[in-house]
Amino acid sequence: MNTQQVQTTCPYCGVGCGVVATVDEAGSVAVAGDTHHPANLGKLCSKGSALAETLTLKHRLLQPLVNEQPVSWFEALDHVASALTQTLATHGPDSVAFYVSGQLLTEDYYVINKLTKGWFGTANIDSNSRLCMASSVTGHKRAFGSDTVPGCYEDLEQADLILLVGSNLAWCHPVLYQRIMAEKQRRPALFIIAIDPRRTATADMADMHLPIQPDGDTLLFNALLAYLFEQGLCDENYIQTHVGDFENTLVQAQSDSACEVAEQLGLEPALLQAFFEKVASHSRTVTLYSQGVNQSSSGTDKVNTIINTHLATGRIGVPGCGPFSITGQPNAMGGREVGGLATMLAAHMELHDQQHQRLVQNFWQSPHIASKPGLCAVDMFEAVNNGSIKAIWIIGTNPVDSVPDANRVARALDACPLVIVSDVCANTDTAAYANVLLPAQPWGEKDGTVTNSERCISRQRAIRKPVDNVRPDWWIVSAVACRMGFTAGFTYQCAADIFREHAALSAKDNDGTRDFDIGAAASLSNIQYDNLAPFYWPWKSGNAPSKPIRFFASGHFFTADGKACMKPVKAATPGNASLSNHYPMMLNTGRIRDQWHTMTRTGFSPRLSTHLGEPFVEIHPQDALIHGIQDADIVSVGSPLGSTLLRASLSNRQTPGQVYAPMHWTDVFASRARVDTLISSVTDPYSRQPASKNQAVFIQRYEARSFAYVLHRRAVARQLLPDIQYWSKSPVENGWRYEMASALDPHALQALITSLFSASDNTVDDQSLSCDDEAAGKFKRAQFIGSQLQTLAIVANEPVELSRSWAQQLLTENWADKSQRYRLLAGRASADQPDKGAIVCSCFNVGTTQIEEAIEHHHCHTVSAIGERLQAGTNCGSCRSELQGIVNRCSHTLNRKCTTSPSRMT
Repeated sequence: MNTQQVQTTCPYCGVGCGVVATVDEAGSVAVAGDTHHPANLGKLCSKGSALAETLTLKHRLLQPLVNEQPVSWFEALDHVASALTQTLATHGPDSVAFYVSGQLLTEDYYVINKLTKGWFGTANIDSNSRLCMASSVTGHKRAFGSDTVPGCYEDLEQADLILLVGSNLAWCHPVLYQRIMAEKQRRPALFIIAIDPRRTATADMADMHLPIQPDGDTLLFNALLAYLFEQGLCDENYIQTHVGDFENTLVQAQSDSACEVAEQLGLEPALLQAFFEKVASHSRTVTLYSQGVNQSSSGTDKVNTIINTHLATGRIGVPGCGPFSITGQPNAMGGREVGGLATMLAAHMELHDQQHQRLVQNFWQSPHIASKPGLCAVDMFEAVNNGSIKAIWIIGTNPVDSVPDANRVARALDACPLVIVSDVCANTDTAAYANVLLPAQPWGEKDGTVTNSERCISRQRAIRKPVDNVRPDWWIVSAVACRMGFTAGFTYQCAADIFREHAALSAKDNDGTRDFDIGAAASLSNIQYDNLAPFYWPWKSGNAPSKPIRFFASGHFFTADGKACMKPVKAATPGNASLSNHYPMMLNTGRIRDQWHTMTRTGFSPRLSTHLGEPFVEIHPQDALIHGIQDADIVSVGSPLGSTLLRASLSNRQTPGQVYAPMHWTDVFASRARVDTLISSVTDPYSRQPASKNQAVFIQRYEARSFAYVLHRRAVARQLLPDIQYWSKSPVENGWRYEMASALDPHALQALITSLFSASDNTVDDQSLSCDDEAAGKFKRAQFIGSQLQTLAIVANEPVELSRSWAQQLLTENWADKSQRYRLLAGRASADQPDKGAIVCSCFNVGTTQIEEAIEHHHCHTVSAIGERLQAGTNCGSCRSELQGIVNRCSHTLNRKCTTSPSRMT
């Protein structure tokens, strides 16, 4: 069979991994890492490896809809153009807004930004990137005069010390994490320090973990700067030549003694001293930071205190040195390059700079140019809520789930006169509020470029023909612009046209005063664009740079005097001042290993739901005891804004007094698990980035009378489940898995489940089996259609004990032999089908039981040995810390059988 190979890039995190997609004649797709791409050198994480599994039409939006009615593209575009024209004429340019996504391609971003700022005359365009890296942008600008990432990934392999600050790199950027761990294996002297309130998977593999109090970063890095100065390790020549405001910054940093700092941070003084000494003794230091730094009411200050330590020591711009912001989305950097935020112009130019305003307007030949910042994400939805924004166009993102105070966002959209949503998915929580739904092309069908965290621009190529009736985002926006009378600026024929214009603007009147310059790409032909290999900016002339160029080793900052600006920062007291008797716990939010954002892609992959398949809250056992919570209970987590129901996962990873919950689950996948409904809309005063890591909450055991585990071949509509207070669903092969908890008694819940799941099928069952123990409150049902299992339901008066890894395969088996059907009701595998246990490695579907057997019976006493035998941990490596934990648990008990039970949560 003939096959076609396409080189493209992964649509998930900011690492920017290259992907090779192989497509056969039947249209089947297989993905692998691109061994020639400089970001990943052939590696992919679990999400990237499962990309082919997400190319489904089952949940796609495939038809334009206006007021829920299918219409042609001609009608939809006319409707949008007419409505926007009327809104602008009646209420002015600031009555319209765009809210877009770091998952858009650069070409999409460019066109949307151009229309908003150049033709509408407003800067009301912001991105969900505001939620993840705006504080880094602002910190960079304050320090460097530009949004410049100084270093590159190679620095992580050339450093002697890596500080991972507020970054669970092992789970959120697994391929980059594996580059570091591979270097540590080659060079064991490489020292890694994780700085995070939680003991994450990344902290497990670090040489030192500093579990500082939330928002303690400014205090920590101020104290570090003071220590480095006291030890005579500040680079006086670099400071004098290239850095300003050192003295004021140092005075502020010296305001607390080391003992006072340790106490405020919740650290042992000896641990803090050891940290200082490690940084002092390793001149080649990289500080890599992420959302734990950025998502804070003091995020910008945190960024600047990190940068201050590097400027003071000259550890910047040279191999193995520098502050490094790792972005969360695949094209957050590309969005910054084209000005796709409310606080910037295109090509790294400034909204407040009149010369930049004239330059951009003259280049675009546009009727207007925005001259003041627009509304940032949280403020934008508040403006929708108060009625000053009359029309909002949401593209490629799901703010009803992902923006803080998410219920308020939903209410705002419900009252907004015009809500336009361009998306791939038909049934997101945000799409429910749209007046107009426009079907966009997804990854695999669209074409353009993205920029990763080290300034590498790569092509994202279509790997198959687009589905009929869906369009690229740039095409949709351009078509509306033309219908509004703006034809002169939006007659693009292909993505290459847009990229050339973007490149030309970056070079326009750029005499080296701006960092971003890819002017050499302005002359690319369509064929050259199609074949464009990954390259690093700046690219001003000659051949495209295939190696990254570091900034600032010899100064030359983009400030008025050419010097970097150190920022004096007064550290706030760590912790959460809003804790109270009613809200005594501190909630930290974030991501998990195998899911992405609001699960519109990953939520439909069975493989990616094997590791952590339910919304959960991680609680320290001490807090669980205080609140009467046991492992796998359902827990109400609430703030002044709302409450959620989540599965309890007891873990010593948490510091007492703190809990953690991932942000992925939506109303599509769970009954009440939208964690951002709990988060207040507090933002950093400089970057306007929301604080998502430090929310005061209560936790309380939900007094469920019954629990259930259900397998079924089809998903049941949400509106049919109102009497089941807690439910979550996740995909399995050939169907769906439901976890449930209810105020109903077990018998009543069993009857309801039987009614619901029978009603969802228009078929008559061939045979039903049951096993009831009313006295014990346990009920089991299995329903078959021919030789296929249709439904398995197990109901109990306590969380259901069951091997999920075994059960999730049951819908794939042939049950023609009716004598074998009764083993389903036992809730465990038969003797000839060994139970894998809770899945640890989702890349190769390896579970705890298999790992323990490899340790006990095959002498696999290292993670590497387990990998050689089972492949676990050999792909993305994000499970390696869990593997190490199992090795540690089992290898010290060689004289007795190693027994560990899979968590009921998984």
